[in-house]
Amino acid sequence: MEIYGLKTCDTCRKAIKALPDAQFVDVRAEGVPGDVMKAAHAQFGAALVNTRSTTWRGLSESERADAPEALLAQHPTLMKRPLIAEGSRLYLGWTTDVQAALGV
Repeated sequence: MEIYGLKTCDTCRKAIKALPDAQFVDVRAEGVPGDVMKAAHAQFGAALVNTRSTTWRGLSESERADAPEALLAQHPTLMKRPLIAEGSRLYLGWTTDVQAALGV
């Protein structure tokens, strides 16, 4: 299991603490592998982009119009976090539904 997020994100820290056997990948330093990003975009679409972030607010209208995959490649901190990959299944966020699905 991999957790994709930011080491400074409180929500990601909660997920890491609850899933101690998972491998953490800092998207700012390492990015998200292309195949994982493609699968996540196919499953979550535009929900993958955190439109409430300060990074989003700093973008111009033309930048916001880019495809989600292109935006996330340029600005990895825009990704809604955490993105959790367990085998072929993907989970976005750290809601009670995600926690229940992961048995936490």
